[in-house]
Amino acid sequence: MSSQQIPEENLPEVQDTAHGAVEGAGDPFADPGLPAHRPRIQDIDERAARRSERAVAFMFTLSMLATIGFIASYVIFPVDKIVYIWPLGHVSALNFSLGMTLGLALFLIGAGAVHWARTLMSDVEVADDRHAIEATPEVKAKVMADFAAGAKESAIGRRKLIRNTMFGALALVPLSGVVLLRDLGPLPEKKLRKTLWAKGKQLVNMNTMEPLRPEDVVVGSLTFAMPEGLEEDAHDFQTQIAKAALMIIRIEPDNIKDKREREWAHEGIVAFSKICTHVGCPISLYEQQTHHVLCPCHQSTFDLSDGARVIFGPAGHALPQLRIGVNSEGNLEALGDFEEPVGPAFWERG
Repeated sequence: MSSQQIPEENLPEVQDTAHGAVEGAGDPFADPGLPAHRPRIQDIDERAARRSERAVAFMFTLSMLATIGFIASYVIFPVDKIVYIWPLGHVSALNFSLGMTLGLALFLIGAGAVHWARTLMSDVEVADDRHAIEATPEVKAKVMADFAAGAKESAIGRRKLIRNTMFGALALVPLSGVVLLRDLGPLPEKKLRKTLWAKGKQLVNMNTMEPLRPEDVVVGSLTFAMPEGLEEDAHDFQTQIAKAALMIIRIEPDNIKDKREREWAHEGIVAFSKICTHVGCPISLYEQQTHHVLCPCHQSTFDLSDGARVIFGPAGHALPQLRIGVNSEGNLEALGDFEEPVGPAFWERG
C-alpha cells in the first residue's frame, strides 16, 4: 500500500528539518521531576521523633562509656595478661579490651549519626542548576580586596610582636602530638649501645656451655661464645644474645694486619661480634684460608685478619671487636664491653 493510498489524517506530523523540531510533538526527553515527598513518621508524629532522638542519644552515650572503658582497660590490664575467649582462644586481655572498646565507641558514633540523618534530619530533595566552578573576575577582585582590607584592619604587619608570637604558637602546637609517641613503647635509652659484656665476664662456649680456654681454640676453627651468666631459659635471652653473640677464631699473630686487633687479641685469638652490621643477621660462614666471614643474608663479607673491615656487600662498617684476655683460672674473659654499638647503625648513633 503506497503513501498515496493512506488517509491524510493517518499520516505523521510534518517534520521541520530546517529547525530540527517536529510540529505538534512534545519533548521526547521530558524532565520527569522529583517524586512527591513522602513524610516519615517522625515528621508527623512528635512521639516517634522523640523515640529517634532518645535512640541517637543512647548510642552516643554508649560510645562515651566505651571510650571510658578504653581508658580503663589501658590502666587495668597488664601487658602480659592472657585470657581465653571463645572462639578466639588465648589472647591478650589488653589488646582484646582496647580493640573492642575502641571499635564499639567508633561504631556507635557512626550508627548514631546515620540514625540521626535518616530519621530526624530533613530528607527533602532540592534541585539546583549547575553553575560555573570558576569565580567571575568581579568576585575574585572583591575577595582579594576583602582579604587585603582584613589584613590591614588586623594590623598584623604593624604589630610585629603579636605576629611573631602567633606564628610561634602555631608552630609549637603540633609538637604536643609528639607526646603521644611516648606510649608507643619504652625509650631505648642506651640499650642499643651496651651489651652484657663487661670486664671479667668469661667467654662461654655456646655448644658446650663451658668456659673457653685458649687451648680450646685452634687455628682455623670458628667458635661461638656468649657472656657468662646468660641462661638460655631467661626471658630476655634472645634480646641479650642478639647483641652479645661472639665469633671466636685463632689467627697466627703474624697474619693479623690490623695493629689494634693484634693488641686486643690473646695469642692470636680474636673475638668479633657475630651480628652483621647491615641488617643484623647472624654471621656463620668462615673461610679458613682467607680469614673472611660471610653473612648468609646479603653476602656482606668481612676480613677478620684486618679489623673485620667490609670487603664486599652492603654492610656499612666493620664488625666490632671485643678486647679479651685470660683470668687467673686460665679461662678467656672480656676486658670490657664493645667500644661501639653492635649490629646495624641507627639514626641517633652519632
